[in-house]
Amino acid sequence: MGIHLGVGGGLLKAARRARQIGATALQIFSDNPTAWRRRPEPPADAPEFVAFCAREGIAPVAIHASYLINLAGPAEPFARQSVEGLTYEMHRAPAYGATLVNAHIGSHRGDGRGRGIARLAANVSTVLAGSPAGVRLVLENSAGGGDTLGGALEELATILDAVSAGDSDQLAFCLDTGHLWGAGYDISTAEGAGSVLDRFNELLGLDRLALVHLNDSRSLLGSRGDRHEHIGAGRIEAAGLAAFLRDPRLPGRTALVMETPGVDEGFDAVNMRRSWLLHGGADALPILPPRAFRTSRASTRRSS
Repeated sequence: MGIHLGVGGGLLKAARRARQIGATALQIFSDNPTAWRRRPEPPADAPEFVAFCAREGIAPVAIHASYLINLAGPAEPFARQSVEGLTYEMHRAPAYGATLVNAHIGSHRGDGRGRGIARLAANVSTVLAGSPAGVRLVLENSAGGGDTLGGALEELATILDAVSAGDSDQLAFCLDTGHLWGAGYDISTAEGAGSVLDRFNELLGLDRLALVHLNDSRSLLGSRGDRHEHIGAGRIEAAGLAAFLRDPRLPGRTALVMETPGVDEGFDAVNMRRSWLLHGGADALPILPPRAFRTSRASTRRSS
């Protein structure tokens, strides 16, 4: 179980913070998530970061790719830049000790779902060609708004089927609980959460579920919205999130990583504690103070 931490203060600082708050997995940006330009070399403290995570048992380390990447869109130069940018992240991942590169599936930009999926599949094959053997590309489900793909589990299966068999070995998926909720999956109960995992297993196999982004949501069920909230303090609430944390099928194959608000204000530790409480069997969580709901996600969007 882990969390997304900003690395504006350096990679090693983020790793030490992860250990301090009890995280056993970590997600980071390798570079500015809102720019195409990539640094020519990893940060100077990357080797220390890799050694620290290995020594402290922080694994897996996941890189979240740039928000600009859209493997399903037709417009140039963005289509080419998306493939090049994600290929770069895959090849750079070992320098960070990362075994997962998480990317949003993207939008067909009005070109039609069929064409979008075909384009996505072809681009995934291009990205995976020659990628390091120990790194998996992880495609993240969406809340289903607008022209975005991947809002339904069945569409994730269609995407997997569209990628040629020889290129799919390194392909995995991420289920963001806030996105599931926005897309209309009622995961507020143990039964609802379990049925989603059952359906994913039926369609894609849980071995393909490399990540769960464990986020509560401020958005309404089925609203197509994506507004993250503190664990157990949003509309999904504790019972549904606890079901993901306690599902016996996930340990050993799936990392649960939070992308919750207020990292700079110390709520990374609060949310980590809340997740461990749910994992340990707690039925209810402490009420958060009003200031918890005036926090920022800026720190998770920064990179050194």
